Amino acid sequence: MPLNRVVITGRGAVSPFGIGVETLLKNIWSGHSAVCTMHEWSRIKGLKSLLAAPVPEFDPKKMLPRTVRRTMGPMALYATLAAQESIKDAALTEEQLVSGMTGVAIGSTTGSPTAYEDFYTRFLPDMVIEQTKSGEFFKMMGHSCAANVCLALGIQGEQWAPASACTSAAQSIGLGYLMIQTGRQEVMLCGGADEVHPSVTGVFDLIRAASIQNNDPQHTPRPFDKNRDGVVCGGGSGILVLENFDTACKRGARIYGEILGFGNVNDSEHIANPHKDSMARAMTNAMQEAGVHPDEIDYVNAHATGTELGDRAEAAAINLAVNSHIPVSSFKGHIGHTLGAAGALELIILLEMLQRQEVIPTLNLVEADPVCEVVNLVSTLKKQNMKTVLKNNFALGGVNAALVIRRIDS
Repeated sequence: MPLNRVVITGRGAVSPFGIGVETLLKNIWSGHSAVCTMHEWSRIKGLKSLLAAPVPEFDPKKMLPRTVRRTMGPMALYATLAAQESIKDAALTEEQLVSGMTGVAIGSTTGSPTAYEDFYTRFLPDMVIEQTKSGEFFKMMGHSCAANVCLALGIQGEQWAPASACTSAAQSIGLGYLMIQTGRQEVMLCGGADEVHPSVTGVFDLIRAASIQNNDPQHTPRPFDKNRDGVVCGGGSGILVLENFDTACKRGARIYGEILGFGNVNDSEHIANPHKDSMARAMTNAMQEAGVHPDEIDYVNAHATGTELGDRAEAAAINLAVNSHIPVSSFKGHIGHTLGAAGALELIILLEMLQRQEVIPTLNLVEADPVCEVVNLVSTLKKQNMKTVLKNNFALGGVNAALVIRRIDS
């Protein structure tokens, strides 16, 4: 049986710049950074990094009814709002949503860390749960985002919730692609979400991978830069509507791009340190599945978070997998590392790049690390003919994911 073609027909975002895809793209093309100093974190003993790219505060009561909102932590709120925008953008009908042929794959690193803090702050001192509301568990469960989106939107198809840290969204998109390709679903809402919390930044701080440029937040993180000093965590959600190509054409949907291949491989060398060969293998597998030769790749969107080990390994891997003259850049300097949301939010930016035929540069890349210059690092906005692109995302725990996306000319 021939496999179905899979296209992207909708985009939705809640980002460190605010609510909506338009807000995200406007700030990206303006070269803005969403990173700030979290002064209130200075009370936390031992935490050296006081930097983050949080979602600006908003009133969820004005956007969602309490009946669905009461089981949502911040990340589930972000995912639901992004999903609503993506559905509107794709012009999906309510009939499609409840048909059973529309599913969800939305990942996150964990459940809501804010909800965890609230629960254990009350529970641990006296070991009492009497004052805990019944809805709190639904904010903390690992599939909170996926479950709450399904509940809020009446989705009756398949529900999946990859939890693979920084590749959660990339794996969700890859999973949605496979679901539609094999005919299990006609439409999938795919992506991820995460929220800023000091305990999350603390994880990177403990392994000495977090930026500590607390007095200069607008110039960090610095992917591929000689003077980078680590990750800055961000929050938000990106949701994309993936759809059977034939179904999308029949209803006259706007198509942002086609997913041609998905590479997803494990690296068993080290649980934290990246490995260039595994990264390259993910890219190669994605290209092979797509039937694309490395010379056909016009641009690589790097995961590049601003750590020495990660940036150097990825640069070496890209050099192994594709032509070294292909433009490469990372969006982490603009929005920080949004963890479980990264693959989707960054893919939304990448799809816009394909529409505009412009390459967004790596923000804060001033003096390239000579070790990373084995690839063509982009540091200024440039026009570029692009049809087929690679999107990388890698995670602690040895997860390496890559997607091949192609623009469909109208």
